[in-house]
Amino acid sequence: MKICFQNDSVSFPDIDCQKIKKWIEVVAESYGRIVGEIAYIFCDDAKILEVNRQYLQHDYYTDIITFDDSLSHTIRGDIFISLDTVASNSKQQGTEYQEELHRVIIHGILHLCGINDKGPGERAIMEAAENKALATLKTL
Repeated sequence: MKICFQNDSVSFPDIDCQKIKKWIEVVAESYGRIVGEIAYIFCDDAKILEVNRQYLQHDYYTDIITFDDSLSHTIRGDIFISLDTVASNSKQQGTEYQEELHRVIIHGILHLCGINDKGPGERAIMEAAENKALATLKTL
């Protein structure tokens, strides 16, 4: 298992990388997945907009972009997270920044595990999976 965390144009967030890695492994296992190479890139809004335009032809800001390179039951991929958008979302929703960051970190993993959030009813399934995963983090 190799999970790496990088920062691009932002300060590295205050996270416990070892605990987060263990958490990701536990959540992936709960979906019958094995963790392979995963790169988290923490960035700002300008960078995520650039990535969104260049690779997805989307012209808007977002909190996360997950590039899925999974093979069978091994999850792999690159996950871009805009810390700017995470901060503004946490303010809008009245949640703690750290909790919102954790939610977004695991959101990408849940996508790699096969959970979607764009179709009818899928957003509720994703939110339930995020909440379950956040509860798991508190037990580690």
